Amino acid sequence: MDYLIAADNLKDRVILVTGAGDGIGREAAIHYAAHGATVILLGRTVAKLEAVYDEIEKKGGKQPAIVPLDLMGATKQHYLDMVETIKQQFGRLDGVLHNAGLLGALSPIDHIEEAIFDDVMQVNVKAQLLLTQAILPLLKQSPDGRIIFTSSTVGHSGRAFWGTYAISKFATEGMMQVLADELSDTAVNVNAINPGGTRTGMRAQAFPAEDACLLKTPQEIMPLYLYLMGPESRNVSGQCIDAQPHRKPGISCEEE
Repeated sequence: MDYLIAADNLKDRVILVTGAGDGIGREAAIHYAAHGATVILLGRTVAKLEAVYDEIEKKGGKQPAIVPLDLMGATKQHYLDMVETIKQQFGRLDGVLHNAGLLGALSPIDHIEEAIFDDVMQVNVKAQLLLTQAILPLLKQSPDGRIIFTSSTVGHSGRAFWGTYAISKFATEGMMQVLADELSDTAVNVNAINPGGTRTGMRAQAFPAEDACLLKTPQEIMPLYLYLMGPESRNVSGQCIDAQPHRKPGISCEEE
């Protein structure tokens, strides 16, 4: 699907991106800034966040902010303190992209290790819940608020050996649907994106033998991320949308 997106569709908006240090989160942060937003970069590796910060400034975007936070160990108070800082520094928050996530280990259900399961649920589900709870008061004050979760094809339909990750993404889609229904009489829209097979580190971890050059790059799937974060999607909520509904192979590395 082609999305008609204005060049300044995110002008004057303040948007929080988790997992902003690399992959899809990095690309989304850069694109949001290029379309006029002030972006808050959340991640656990400061050096990566600083590199994204520098890239945004180099491209002429508004000065971003950096929030170093490891979702694995973050508590409810960490999120509340972060929101207080956002309120003091920017006075508003218009959107959040829940992009950070863990893959865990691929294994049969009867071989899932409890510690790995707990880690994936902590980052992919609990952290997103606590962060959302903390930011909701600010988002509700926005005239056009947005919450975007990140799902997966295995969050639509379970797949053998993907138990831990798939369960977390089914939970993510459920959280999105519940929240969208609860906020249906507000100006906050809630949706999820299934990126599909994309050239990222997590994808390489899941499919180490795959030819990454046959996958779309994060940059190629950005139109949907811009659409759902901007005013063009004002009437869209409660949906999980595939970024690659009819995925076509990318080009070989030799052609790039």
